[in-house]
Amino acid sequence: MNSPIAVIGGTGRVGRLITERLLDRGEAVRVVGRSVERGRDLPEPAQFFLGDVREPETLRIPLRGCSAIVYTVEPGTDPAGPDSPESTLHTGVRNALTAAFGGTVLPQFVLVSQRYVTRRDHPMNAYGRMLDWRLAGEDAVRLSGLPYTVVRPSWLTDLDGDSRITLEQGDRRDGYVSRQDVAEACVQALYCPSARGVTFEMRSEPGSGPTDWEPLFARLRTDEPALDAGARQLLDPVPDRAIA
Repeated sequence: MNSPIAVIGGTGRVGRLITERLLDRGEAVRVVGRSVERGRDLPEPAQFFLGDVREPETLRIPLRGCSAIVYTVEPGTDPAGPDSPESTLHTGVRNALTAAFGGTVLPQFVLVSQRYVTRRDHPMNAYGRMLDWRLAGEDAVRLSGLPYTVVRPSWLTDLDGDSRITLEQGDRRDGYVSRQDVAEACVQALYCPSARGVTFEMRSEPGSGPTDWEPLFARLRTDEPALDAGARQLLDPVPDRAIA
């Protein structure tokens, strides 16, 4: 790409893998994170920017002029406050989207979400309503007007990648997927036109990894228009759900 790519959360486990893969492709990478110490350990020539998605003024400079943004932030689990899922998975996403409009070119936006976001009775939703707020963050991306991809990994593992990958939609199944494969999917989404405007779940199965991701993305259906995230009644016991 002709302009830098920002990886928000690029010092985390998935974010670092994404950063390494982009550098291998010769891209200029800006990593946005909260820890200066972790930023020092990034591979060269990645450029580290101290930033916090909960503080929108810290995002304007690192996101300015970027051709793409990958958002892979690991959430807190407090029921409320700065370390709650709401602050990073919804408010943080919206802050990043606002900053993304600060340049002359609209960047592509890849959001790492998770499977189960439409299943409100899943045990993970007990942690600060994590699934509800992830879904609200997804909606914000789908409504933003930016070219986007929403990736919903299954349970994450630290196994080596290069497994057979299944991409699916509907949020009905379970499974596991390596962080290596999630990172590769995010990077591939930046270069495959058929990955734009789609939301999908992914899991690993025994077998060899894909040599060409374009056909995998091409089999996915484009998202229907998302419901307005601002209109969701997240405090209601049965809020509306996105169709993805």
